[in-house]
Amino acid sequence: MKRFLPHALSLPVLFLALAIPGVGVLGPIVLICGLIFIHELGHFLMAKRMGMPVEVFSLGFGPRLIGFKWNETDVRLSILPLGGYVKLAGYNPEEPDAEDPNGFLKQPARKRFLFYAGGILANILGTFVLIYVVALSQIRIIEVHAQPSPLLVQEVIKGMPAEKAGLQAGDQIQVLGDLRFPGATTQEAVTYIQSRAGQPLNLQLEREGKPLRLQVTPQGSGGSGKLGIQFSPSAFTTTRRPFQALDPLRAIPMAATETFHSATAILNSLWQLVSGQASVKQIGGPIAIIKAGSRAAKTGWENYLQLTAFISMNLAIFNALPIPFLDGGHMLILIVEKLRRRDLSLGFKERILTVGFFILIGLMALVLGLDLWRLKH
Repeated sequence: MKRFLPHALSLPVLFLALAIPGVGVLGPIVLICGLIFIHELGHFLMAKRMGMPVEVFSLGFGPRLIGFKWNETDVRLSILPLGGYVKLAGYNPEEPDAEDPNGFLKQPARKRFLFYAGGILANILGTFVLIYVVALSQIRIIEVHAQPSPLLVQEVIKGMPAEKAGLQAGDQIQVLGDLRFPGATTQEAVTYIQSRAGQPLNLQLEREGKPLRLQVTPQGSGGSGKLGIQFSPSAFTTTRRPFQALDPLRAIPMAATETFHSATAILNSLWQLVSGQASVKQIGGPIAIIKAGSRAAKTGWENYLQLTAFISMNLAIFNALPIPFLDGGHMLILIVEKLRRRDLSLGFKERILTVGFFILIGLMALVLGLDLWRLKH
């Protein structure tokens, strides 16, 4: 039951995001469905590994389309593919007192704890595998060549002219004053900006598929103009050496290091948010994820897999939070019950889950509201 709410909300959110100009269809759908499938597959495989009966493993919701029977499990594809769930025998929230000697509630606490941890571990493993695939490709790169293309804005420095003029990371600059892209080089753009301190420059750019015109005036600093942006060509070609037998081994430490850095970066951002060091406006919700997935899918498979890996780690950490209704919340309840050496009453656990439900509703409303606010600004 706990996974129906967030997964079901992905359908209207996806339709809303896909209505935005410049957002594609296939990339976001594969990203969302793929990560949900990985998470639910983790629960499913953990249950099977421990001999816990699974009645249904479904990719999607609603009526069953196709599927097959694997032992006692109905493995199915349902009509609405934006979600998934694992239904365990004896785990019916509408009948918590139902007797089932082989059911979930009759399993040892250790098994139930590992079942909840299965989805989290699957997302972490999924992050490593995706990064490993990218590392296998990047480890063979020997040269990178910039191609004539629009300038991609990678970072906008707060308080500088570019930020005040409205430029954003991800913008693709096609015209900068008298320069055209493709055509001019990155170094020519730097020299051009530096030589025009205090002079207004007209910009033509593309943002999420939409043309946009802005005007920005380089700030004079030591006689040199500065906009406060970092940019690069938006297209590159790479030269790779032939595949070597030891490449799969060389990619393992690279993938492990990047997976660790991904987790620490997310945890650091979460701590900054909780401690008040970062603004809640920096939170990206489902629409932001869908838009990012669309952009990444258009810029190459490596960027797409890296983004998917980062979001997979986000899902792992989010689901591990000790919030009732999430996997981490269920795991915390089991720990409390183990420490007090007896189960909490079903009525008390239902009240805890209800509180968690409303906390999640509030969080979802917050991030969705922030996404909609960004669309208007």
